[in-house]
Amino acid sequence: MAAPALSGRAGSVGSLGNSPTSTAAGRLPHGGSGPELDFRSAARMEDLNRLIQDFSKHDQREYDDQRALEIHTAKDFIFSMLGMVQKLDQKLPVANEYLLLSGGVREGVVDMDLDELSVYARGTDYDMDFTLLVPALKLHDRNQPVTLDMRHSALGHSWLSLRLFDEGTINKWKDCCTIVDHINGTTNYFFSPTLVADWFYQSISLVLLEVQKKPQRGMPRVEKVERNGTVISVILGVGSSRMLYDVVPVVSFKGWPAVAQSWLMENHFWDGKITEEEVISGFYLVPACSHKGRKENEWRLSFARSEVQLKKCISSSLMQAYQACKAIIIKLLSRPKAVSPYHLRSIMLWACDRLPANFLAQDDFSAHFLLGLIDDLQHCLVNKTCPNYFIPQCNMLEHLSDEAAVLHARKLSSVRSDPAEHLRTTIEHAKAANRLTVELQWRGGGGGSTNLPSPQSDAGGENQPDDRLAKKLQQLVTENPGKSISVFINPDDVTRPHFRIDDKFF
Repeated sequence: MAAPALSGRAGSVGSLGNSPTSTAAGRLPHGGSGPELDFRSAARMEDLNRLIQDFSKHDQREYDDQRALEIHTAKDFIFSMLGMVQKLDQKLPVANEYLLLSGGVREGVVDMDLDELSVYARGTDYDMDFTLLVPALKLHDRNQPVTLDMRHSALGHSWLSLRLFDEGTINKWKDCCTIVDHINGTTNYFFSPTLVADWFYQSISLVLLEVQKKPQRGMPRVEKVERNGTVISVILGVGSSRMLYDVVPVVSFKGWPAVAQSWLMENHFWDGKITEEEVISGFYLVPACSHKGRKENEWRLSFARSEVQLKKCISSSLMQAYQACKAIIIKLLSRPKAVSPYHLRSIMLWACDRLPANFLAQDDFSAHFLLGLIDDLQHCLVNKTCPNYFIPQCNMLEHLSDEAAVLHARKLSSVRSDPAEHLRTTIEHAKAANRLTVELQWRGGGGGSTNLPSPQSDAGGENQPDDRLAKKLQQLVTENPGKSISVFINPDDVTRPHFRIDDKFF
């Protein structure tokens, strides 16, 4: 099965085609009566809409004051831990900028391979999950397109030479580099994602070991620290909550990569809604390599910062359909791991470019959107073609075998034939995860302690939680479901919250 040629134009992504759902599941002709039906499955569209709403209700948990305070305490602890990591050997930047994303790496919030990740389940292993991108290096002093060394890499990937950095930085990170000696006598140090992940895991483990030797009142319980490929997964117990943090070492850039420059020339769904400056404020290199790349040298371009901005322009009904579809494919397509939730995210962004804004804004069209996402994903699998949204010439399914493509396409065909049944199964999984969480809370003594001071606080003090902080956090969580937070901290002062939800600062 040969992959079709990829279109390089964002406005005409022929590889995805036109979803048949808008016609196959359209409203009845003039004067028609009776329910609106999906042509393929004969499911009533209103029933599918109701099931998607039901899933959203169970998937997006409501947080009370106690849970909001537990979230803040876990975040404070993680930042304190990273401050201690910085002080171990001064490798991390002193004043750093982290990107905190709702959802773990397994949820597709960043484009990373899932093959090496342990299987964690909400309810069984954790209650809430986050991804934290931690810059090991920053290159923030350039106002021009960033040109990376892609001579040795597949499209969308790069090696990183430390020649871009000063001598002090090179000396700090030499032990996390692969070395290439040139004929002219010069030596080139290439920043190694695997060696950086080795160092990061060892440093985090050492810090947490020391912290647990001197526990403080209210300090989170460290239930698990595990390296999953280049991701360090930390599960914290705080009061009655268990929180999964996938901590990822990255390289942070201001500006925009030259390889994605042509994407800016096209028309996009976010034009006029947010500024280009907001979208292209920066990008990352994350520790993931291409199918045939060298793991010890190759990084993958990530536009997670831009995706945070683009999410502000996506309608709530489309986001609900995306979340429901993602829950279905995570269960259905988990073995073999050929398709990740990030592929579905890219398909959704392409759909936003392709379809009229007034169509995507309709509140009662979640069912149409769900069926369209399934159709588009199946189309991508059959053709082994899924273009990266920011680098359209990069086919993210190029490596997929014919056998895996056909297997997953057949699985999706079963979903498309009976989407209602698969939605019901997904709802039951969400309910079961919530029941497990409640049961564990009861076993833990009815919700745990109500006094949860910051891990920085004095262990012997009589610190009471700030009710105003708890209410403020609860308000932020309930008003910003699924939104991502940019965090700005100095490791020497983590007692004050410095975080941003989209474009709002707190």
